[in-house]
Formats: sequence, structure tokens, C-alpha cells
Amino acid sequence: MSPLKISNISKSFSKQILDSVSFDVKQNEIFGFIGLNGQGKTTLIKIILDLLDADFGEIKIFGVTKILPESRKKLCYLPEKFQPSVNQSGEEFLKFVLGFYGKKFERKKAEVICKNLDLSAEVLSQKIAKYSKGMVQKLGLLAVFLSEADLVILDEPMSGLDPKARIALKRELLSYKNSGKTVFFTSHILSDMDEICDSIAVLHEAKISYLGTPKAFKDKHQVPDLDRAFLKEIAAI
Repeated sequence: MSPLKISNISKSFSKQILDSVSFDVKQNEIFGFIGLNGQGKTTLIKIILDLLDADFGEIKIFGVTKILPESRKKLCYLPEKFQPSVNQSGEEFLKFVLGFYGKKFERKKAEVICKNLDLSAEVLSQKIAKYSKGMVQKLGLLAVFLSEADLVILDEPMSGLDPKARIALKRELLSYKNSGKTVFFTSHILSDMDEICDSIAVLHEAKISYLGTPKAFKDKHQVPDLDRAFLKEIAAI
């Protein structure tokens, strides 16, 4: 059963944002969703999460229509602009989030993932108000990994992270996938997607212009990296 099945999703505001968008995210893969700013990536994520209605089409999460709350029981989402309550400590926030998944906060498990994300576990006892932007982002990622959700959706998870932290996150995402989970994420850092994604979809001018592996995308445009392949793809449309 596909963790995420997008079927003919269309959405218009003052113009067509999504036009018959369809793709499947397979079990146990890292799937990258690529597009320029304003192309509709976050709009589609909001539709997946039932925060926004599509004009047409259907989305199923593990075979359950997204309009039913039960469809999101196996899903964890981290938005691009992640803003937890600054009055909580990191540990209090994690306990709050894990409560939605029926899980207890395990300090040792949190410390292991903190180390993997290059985040000092000592900051979990501090108020989030004292965190830097990068620390807040890592806290959100820590919550995602501790949730052990079967499907995670991350909107620009590399935002606010320095190169060292990005490398740490890529390692952790691969580890999460290798534990049998599925990852769907957006990013403007295409070199990161090239390194870790099993499949990618390119959204441009409201349609999916490419769906397949990063290697096949580069081969299609006869270039060695995803950035140049993407630029050639949107120029050709």
C-alpha cells in the first residue's frame, strides 16, 4: 500500500496553481519534491494535510482518504516556518508532540538523535526562547524522528541549517528510511536531494514535468548535477 497517493489534484486561486498533479510515494523511499518558489509545493502539502481543499482530485495516505482524521495517524509534518512556543523548554515541547503519537519521551533516545543532528542534548532543558534559528529547526526535526511516524513530510527541512548540520540531517534521514520509514520533502538545495532521494518530482507551471530517479533526470538533460538538470527542464517547457 502506497504511503502517499496523489491523484489528479487541481487547485486554483487567482490562477491555476496545480493542474492534474499525480504521483505515488512508495513505501520505504525518500521522495524529493522540486519547484521554484510560488509554484504550489506548499499548497499541495496543505491539501495533503487537509488544511486546504483541492478543486478536484483525491489524496490517500496509506490507503485512507485524506479527509478522514485517521489518515494522519501515521504521519508527522514539519513546516518550513516552524515556530514552537518559546515559553516551553525543548523537553516540554517534545513531550507535547509525542503525546499525539501515544509515545513517552525517552531521554536516552533523544540524546542519541541530538548527537546525530549535532545538537547538544543539554539545551532540551532550556527555554526555546534561548534557541538560535538552527537549534529550533533541529528541535522540530528531533520531534519528527522521535515520533517514529511511518510517513514524514518536511517542507524545506534544511532551512536555517549550516553545512555541518545539513550533512548530519542527511545521515539521519537515510537512517530513518533504512528503519523502514518513508520521507517526502521539499528543498531548494538540489545537491542534497541528489545525494539522498530515491525518487523526485518536478512541479513547474502547475504540472508535474518530471517524475523518476535523480539519475534518470540528469541523464535526460545530459548534465552531471541536479541543479543544471532542473534549469534545463524548466527552460524547455
